[in-house]
Amino acid sequence: MKRTKVIDALKCTNFGEDICVKGWVRSKRGSKGIFFIALNDGSTIKNIQIVGDDANFPEETIKRITTGACLSVEGKLVESPAAGQTSEIQATSIEILGDCDNTYPLQKKGASWEYLRTVAHLRPRTNTFGAILRIRHNMAMAIHTYFHEHGYFYFHTPLITASDCEGAGNMFQVTTKNLYDLKKDEQGKIIYDDDFFGEQTSLTVSGQLEGELGATALGAIYTFGPTFRAENSNTPRHLAEFWMIEPEVAFLDQEELMDLEEDFIKYCVKWALDNCKDDLEFLNKMIDKTLIERLEGVLKEAFVRLPYTEGINILQEAIKNGKKFEFPCNWGDDLASEHERYLVEEHFKKPVIMTDYPRSFKSFYMKQNPGISGKPGDTGESGSIGYKGAVAPGPTMQGTDVLFPSIGEIIGGSVREESYDKLMAEVKRRDMDMTHLWWYLDTRKYGSCPHAGFGLGFERLILFVTGMQNIRDVIPFPRTPRNAEF
Repeated sequence: MKRTKVIDALKCTNFGEDICVKGWVRSKRGSKGIFFIALNDGSTIKNIQIVGDDANFPEETIKRITTGACLSVEGKLVESPAAGQTSEIQATSIEILGDCDNTYPLQKKGASWEYLRTVAHLRPRTNTFGAILRIRHNMAMAIHTYFHEHGYFYFHTPLITASDCEGAGNMFQVTTKNLYDLKKDEQGKIIYDDDFFGEQTSLTVSGQLEGELGATALGAIYTFGPTFRAENSNTPRHLAEFWMIEPEVAFLDQEELMDLEEDFIKYCVKWALDNCKDDLEFLNKMIDKTLIERLEGVLKEAFVRLPYTEGINILQEAIKNGKKFEFPCNWGDDLASEHERYLVEEHFKKPVIMTDYPRSFKSFYMKQNPGISGKPGDTGESGSIGYKGAVAPGPTMQGTDVLFPSIGEIIGGSVREESYDKLMAEVKRRDMDMTHLWWYLDTRKYGSCPHAGFGLGFERLILFVTGMQNIRDVIPFPRTPRNAEF
């Protein structure tokens, strides 16, 4: 008999028909010669109830039906008398496809998130992680659908690179060299002439720079793939391997970039509310009772657009009124998560797009605001006028970072500097080695155009949509310091 998925069986009202379902036992109980099995095949958060008469099945078969066992069940679909379910199956045949002994780590009892990470090969079978992974799939579908519908092209950027987009230097090296016998020059530096690529290469931290090349040819592109950062960060917001979405768009200015960021996020949130109802209701009940309300709130109001300078003024005013922060927040400081969350959760109580950051801690490729001539050594002390007339005391760049409740920064974006002279001045001011980025500079010499883009950490989006608190719990197999298991 052809298999019916549990999600379809639960919707079916052809009562009296024979049906076949297959899945894993969530639980089994018995009463007065009747046993009840909750069966789930991963297609939905909901289980279908299997009802069997002890007299119709061998005792040995019934004993083998334990939590975690894999079954194939045939029987009649009937209307369920139990509350909360429309149908159940009266079993006529049960085949055990996979036994599960009593050492199964996911018995029907509470387990900590830390423990479940030690059994990451099995945790997708739990209700919570099944819901998270179905939502993760739907968010990926939302991303591809959004960009396809808006005329973007999916652009594949390399995972192996000789350049460091962020300039941080925390990259995983890729090599075929014998690490026990490394050739070195007179200065003690490793010689890469005999390596696979003939030079030092690493796993990419971002596809942005190559994405910009795509935008100058195709107009609007997006990347969606894994990125890698070798930072020794054991925080609930960091992974060594994670997925990034990075659109790059020609002829886009700062206001249009903020429009894109807001529209894209709202599209993804609405997709989740429209397509993940059962899973979100489960997570709203079990994980975060304000989850659905918070998601709906994102759709209702426009995001605040807040220049960094005014944000600093708000934070300093809060400190004067008794608010305590762990980290300083003077003009020129890179805001910590606590500062971002204060602005979003306490002051504005809605998402914020922060703009016009100081040049001192932003990337070299960001477009400079008026007041910076582009000459080496220029400080741009004239500043720039921002929100409510606030004047920045130093040079600023056209960044557009989206800050979200419970998360902090969820998007990092900017207008890119299209002027070759200004970009080179910034490179020289920072004393950057551009040996491996000559091709990036070329785009500013050959038909340069205004353009902008952003990077969205996929797992941070999943954190917000699911209400989970640790980024290790929204990716199937997390890669973190000293952890590459599974």
